[in-house]
Amino acid sequence: MPIVDPRTGNPLNTAENASQSSTSQADPSTYIVDVDMSNFQQVVLEGSVNTPVLLDCWAPWCEPCKTLTPILEKLAQEYAGAFVLAKLNIEEHQQIAAQLGIRSVPDVKLISQGQLYDQFQGALPERQIREWLSQYIEAPQEAPPSPEEQAEAALAAGDAASAQAIYQQLAQEYPEHYDYQIGLASAILAAGNATEARTLLDNLPPEHRDAAKARGVRARLEFGEEAPDQQELAALEGRDDSEACYKRALRQVADGHYEAGLEGLLHVMKTDRAYGEDAARRTLLRVFDALGADHPLTVAYRRRLFALLY
Repeated sequence: MPIVDPRTGNPLNTAENASQSSTSQADPSTYIVDVDMSNFQQVVLEGSVNTPVLLDCWAPWCEPCKTLTPILEKLAQEYAGAFVLAKLNIEEHQQIAAQLGIRSVPDVKLISQGQLYDQFQGALPERQIREWLSQYIEAPQEAPPSPEEQAEAALAAGDAASAQAIYQQLAQEYPEHYDYQIGLASAILAAGNATEARTLLDNLPPEHRDAAKARGVRARLEFGEEAPDQQELAALEGRDDSEACYKRALRQVADGHYEAGLEGLLHVMKTDRAYGEDAARRTLLRVFDALGADHPLTVAYRRRLFALLY
């Protein structure tokens, strides 16, 4: 499993990487380790000569840490010894934290050959952490899909029951990883239980309740309440007026077909800006907010909206 420094193209671990055959059989306790003054030198500094070390600096009072650490542990198990996850509680080991210059947590550092190669702060999404890690360590080949990926695939295939079961188990195993609870709310909503989904979202901590992923599920819930039901949609069939186009777009957004819904809303703006007192534009902005500012659809359709307006 090649480990490279993207700045030079050279192996990150210059002391020949351990073979896959040996690391794949390793006991998880050998590559997920709590570090303190007694073993920091051995695990992080000396250990990184043979295997890269991901140093997770966290604290018990840090809410983002409670989201990030389970992700790092899952990746460590998935990579099965290609790197060691060293977890440092800075509250209990302030001397080490001071020596490392830790000012805020979570703070994750990649150590190899006893040297700092890269780092990031904050609870990044799992996909972004994978991309960051893949710059240095090749992901396991033909790795089975993660439970979260299986749940997302089930939702995409319309199997809300399977997605709900997977997210229910993940939420029970990792109660402080709130993305799993948001995923569960999404699956529950897809199964048709809007009241239960709303309750789950309302009970999230404020910083997660207002996050982009939760807003997306809540928007689907609210759009579902506003959108026409199947009987009303059937009555609109064959109509191409502004009202029909707008309501069909609402239904598409409510069902999670964001691109089709955005296209429909933009069409209403182009053809009948006055409809519903500029309802299409206002709804476009609500969808952007639900998806998040960095979502590709938000970026693309915000640009088209700007061009249409100005």
